[in-house]
Amino acid sequence: MDTPNSPFTKAQLLPQEETLEIAKKKGELFIGIPKEAHFQERRVCLTPDAVAALTANGHRVLIESKAGEGAHYSDKDYSEAGAEVTNDTAKVFSCPMILKVEPPSIEELEMVNPQTVLISALQLKTQSKNYFEKLASKRVTAIAFEFIKDDDGTYPAVRTLSEIAGTAAVQVAAELMSNSELGTGTLLGNISGVPPAEVVIIGAGTVGEFAARSAIGLGANVKIFDNSITKLRCIQTNIGRPTYTSTLQPKNLIKALKRCDVAIGAIRGANRSPVVVTETMVQGMKAGAVIIDVSIDMGGCFETSDVTSHDKPTFVKHQVTHYCVPNIPARFARTASISLSNIFTPYLLDIGEEGGIENKLRFDKGLKNGLYFYHGVLTNKSVANWFNLHYRDINLLIF
Repeated sequence: MDTPNSPFTKAQLLPQEETLEIAKKKGELFIGIPKEAHFQERRVCLTPDAVAALTANGHRVLIESKAGEGAHYSDKDYSEAGAEVTNDTAKVFSCPMILKVEPPSIEELEMVNPQTVLISALQLKTQSKNYFEKLASKRVTAIAFEFIKDDDGTYPAVRTLSEIAGTAAVQVAAELMSNSELGTGTLLGNISGVPPAEVVIIGAGTVGEFAARSAIGLGANVKIFDNSITKLRCIQTNIGRPTYTSTLQPKNLIKALKRCDVAIGAIRGANRSPVVVTETMVQGMKAGAVIIDVSIDMGGCFETSDVTSHDKPTFVKHQVTHYCVPNIPARFARTASISLSNIFTPYLLDIGEEGGIENKLRFDKGLKNGLYFYHGVLTNKSVANWFNLHYRDINLLIF
């Protein structure tokens, strides 16, 4: 009989058993690492140390034979770390989760099973509509590591590769300056009684900052140009010493380029790097000067720049040596692999602890920011606009 004047029944008022929170079931990941087939790509996503950490937590890693060879990691290194090594490329691509540096080709996507989780770079400017249609047909969940955000709002993968590119640009410049055929035999350093080398850096982002750090460390005179006063102020603070900085005023830039031994281009735009240095400006540079165009992957900021490769990295134009390799970090494959591995490993361990990619995406906004396909549904507005495709807001798919 119901209690008078009560909205509850007698049964509802009886004490109920306590409901305890059910612990999340830890997921076991099965990760496939194929060998990079892209031209001159020598990096690998996980180092043997990272594989050891994953296998120690109960996850499986299947790696294609010689996948780490470019970064000087042998199959034995991976095998001893607990990975399974195979020569069968199709077997690696059939894993439930695939980890790559470069985005897979259409041919590689043919080998992927439906509902696979793919983590790789996206490199939007190099993709075709067919690539996204193939991902949709396979109902793939795809994450672009260059769009993954950290807690502080930065992009860790982009930053770490930019740090490598900036430092490497100065090393490459020093090498080219000392080259007896291409250079003037000048040491990029500060020797008593000898005027120091002059280095011009165009762009005050991460690449520019680490190029400036390296050049200053060697003792060069550094001049940094950028149109963002905030970036110029930040680079001064981060370097920790007074440095010549200027906005991109033609008069100041032309004067600096005429005197410099090295010019490093590290400025980027929304779609294409702006051409900051014209051919006339390059003609006014010293014979034997060196240009390192780090932004060549976005079109380059020197009008005289043309894409080169690691096999033939330089060309001479107007008596100025140009180095325009779009993938500088691949030259330092081991360092780049360790840096990428440091980013991937915590995420993979967390995905396992959370019981799978679904739960991790639900609570990690930074990882969700890198998501561009969810079970075959395009979730990235930029990709949709670029290729005129239909997309859905990820927040309507994951609650």
